[in-house]
Amino acid sequence: MMIPTQVATLGLILMLYSIQSAVPGLKLMDTFWPIILPSICSPVCYFYLKQYMESVLPTEVIEASRVDGASEIGIFHRMVLPMIKPAIAVQFIFAFVSSWNNYFLPAMILTSHGNYTLPILIAQLKASDPSTFDFGQVYCLMTIAVMPLIAVYFIFSRSIIKGLTSGAVKG
Repeated sequence: MMIPTQVATLGLILMLYSIQSAVPGLKLMDTFWPIILPSICSPVCYFYLKQYMESVLPTEVIEASRVDGASEIGIFHRMVLPMIKPAIAVQFIFAFVSSWNNYFLPAMILTSHGNYTLPILIAQLKASDPSTFDFGQVYCLMTIAVMPLIAVYFIFSRSIIKGLTSGAVKG
């Protein structure tokens, strides 16, 4: 977790090239999958979910479910998932925002202009010729880039608020 993602990017790109050369039909470069997957299964996400489960999820509930005859998958779906839904929502928001705003990794992986992400397009507009530079285009792209972030936050903030208030005791 202490290693910045920019340091690990070289290893990721070398791994993608070696996988792509070993499996010729599998195209990993110039696709969105190498950008999306590392943010979903990052060590930070795993660490925070583990810490949240240790603090919120009592082992007595899981043991009682086992005694009652529930399967492990049933315990996970009926007992654990509803209890950790706020943590999953928070980690989804963090992963989505970091992946959506990422400039470095997409600039290294994506080569075709049709696959460029919005941060790359905004940077290209800012680096254009100063005599033809138009702030209107940049602001328009920034507005388009912010809209999905706001929508994801509002959708998942309900889950976070429900999780925080569900265990509250009126005093």
